[in-house]
Amino acid sequence: MNPLARLLPPTHVAINVDLTSKKRVFEHAGLVFENHQGIARAKVFDSLFARERLGSTGLGKGVAVPHGRIAGLAAPATALLRLADGVAFDAPDGDPVRLFCFLLVPEKSSSDIHLQIYATVAEMFSDDSFRERIFSEPSAEGVHRELTAWQSSME
Repeated sequence: MNPLARLLPPTHVAINVDLTSKKRVFEHAGLVFENHQGIARAKVFDSLFARERLGSTGLGKGVAVPHGRIAGLAAPATALLRLADGVAFDAPDGDPVRLFCFLLVPEKSSSDIHLQIYATVAEMFSDDSFRERIFSEPSAEGVHRELTAWQSSME
């Protein structure tokens, strides 16, 4: 089982969301984590933007992996958001981003866990056919199923 599968509940997957800016995307992520895990939306928003100020978390090809550390968080948490239309995100290829995989980790956690999850997500979305399935899947349930079933070609 891939690390994302253990961390991504179905309630944290939303598709075809209509948002128009990086700010709105981060606000939406804050609401997901607040509503489903009790993490204050302002903490999520501030953490994501603090990391983003260091450099874009856009991977290219319409995908970004915004991430941040949260004080008081007990374990890593993830969410996935697919937009109806892409937003400007300073991705390395200059393309708008439609797919966001959010990763929150405890403030005092080992960087190894954070990096392992991030590496898995980066590998996952570098696979063109997998990424296209995620972009075209018509339901949030189907997206969740694809994400949790994915296996690394390195295993």
